[in-house]
Amino acid sequence: MTTTAKVTRAGSAVAGVDSRRTTTRALLAGGAAAGPLFVVVAAAQVLTRDGFDLSRQPLSLLALGDLGWIQTANFVLTGLLALAGAVGLRRTLRGEPGGTWGPALIAVHGLGLVIAGVLVSDPSMGWPAGAPEGAPDTMSWHAAGHGVGAGLAFGSLPIACLVFARTWWRAGQRGRAAYSLGSAVAVVAILAWPDQGTLSIRMALACLVTFGWLTALCARPSTR
Repeated sequence: MTTTAKVTRAGSAVAGVDSRRTTTRALLAGGAAAGPLFVVVAAAQVLTRDGFDLSRQPLSLLALGDLGWIQTANFVLTGLLALAGAVGLRRTLRGEPGGTWGPALIAVHGLGLVIAGVLVSDPSMGWPAGAPEGAPDTMSWHAAGHGVGAGLAFGSLPIACLVFARTWWRAGQRGRAAYSLGSAVAVVAILAWPDQGTLSIRMALACLVTFGWLTALCARPSTR
């Protein structure tokens, strides 16, 4: 092989590595943006959609009504960004502790959000106008599917928090480990609090905690 051919081959290899790094950074940026996107879009709707009351109506119900497509798109796009973040984390953490189960659980979170967006809840809690004031007497198949998606989304991230808490503790990163553990405990405590009257508020708070953790993780993913 000539010297010119060797230089060309080496240059191609370097370009390939740089391209992969750029793609990985873009995937991680998507994961970091997932939470802020969801929170901003949901908050804007809570503040502007006439008659919506977060104190008794969960964010999922925003997917109903004339402008319901906005929240549906919010769920789906946020889920896809979380999936992108999971791919970026898998690339970054390959071979490191937590590099398999952590990204996999975040991928489950993203998939759950997509499912929750595609399959909408039944009208309830007075939303949209004319809906029953309480829970519906029967549950449709798509509402049941929405519940499954929400369960995957809310259930997977606290477990991912625990995975990374253990990983960071062993790596000597005690601050990050404490933050990750605290996020998992906070979500479980918020959702398990025995007061159905505040469930919609507590679910919104759980979103803030989990999305904040995901943004922090994608912004600084390495365990080393």
